[in-house]
Amino acid sequence: MIICSIEGVYKAFEHKKVLENVNLELEEGKFTCLVGPSGCGKTTLINLVAGHEFPDRGKILFRGEPVKGPDKDRLIVFQETALFEWLNLWENTIWGPLSRTKGKMPEEALDRTAQWIEKVGLKGFEDKFPLQLSGGMQRRAELIRGLVNEPSHLLLDEPFRGLDAMTRELMQEYVTALFEEMERISFLFITSDIQEAIFMSDIIYFMSPAPATITRKIAVDLPRPRKLEITTTPEFFQYKSEAIDAVYSEENVEKGGWEIVRDLREALE
Repeated sequence: MIICSIEGVYKAFEHKKVLENVNLELEEGKFTCLVGPSGCGKTTLINLVAGHEFPDRGKILFRGEPVKGPDKDRLIVFQETALFEWLNLWENTIWGPLSRTKGKMPEEALDRTAQWIEKVGLKGFEDKFPLQLSGGMQRRAELIRGLVNEPSHLLLDEPFRGLDAMTRELMQEYVTALFEEMERISFLFITSDIQEAIFMSDIIYFMSPAPATITRKIAVDLPRPRKLEITTTPEFFQYKSEAIDAVYSEENVEKGGWEIVRDLREALE
């Protein structure tokens, strides 16, 4: 079932074209990744889906209805931490539901919040402030702050950016496990990391350099649940080869933004 469709979308800022005739579909209960070079418009696209921006041309439909603004069914986990520094972990986590219920959260919602905190391994840290948490703990707190609102679609804009390699891999496995436990929730995940996209996703869309369009779609048919060990299998390497071809295609190199790739290839020949 298609939960969100992006049809012929164009977007520019101050006469600079960012998106050009973007078309893609997001399926219910699927983990979808957007892969593209830095500055190609991935964040712009996710902001359009969230309703924080609007297309100049084209349309974005969520459950068949035009996206007219932000909604709790479409929540973003941002690149940089958006935790409030003056609130502790518990207060940050319940901030969304608490603001919607005007300070009167039902017991069921409070219990659900406590369960999420325990599920992501943050029990015992409820009274800690963001600066007292590690980078990985902050990312987990960001994730559950979105999930306690029970969205049907979670939008993640390079949430592991800035983490060290080991923590990043652990977070990839952690988020993938959470997704596999949940029913009917869809993820749209932005990354520039090919291996990360293959490991986590069911579907990958590849974007060209700006003004960006969708250049290729790959369906990832790897078994779930997934562990990091799957990244060493022949099947994984086959998908990685296909993804590299999609990212570094001659079309993308010629369009611009990948000159360094062309220069490196020429140097190796």
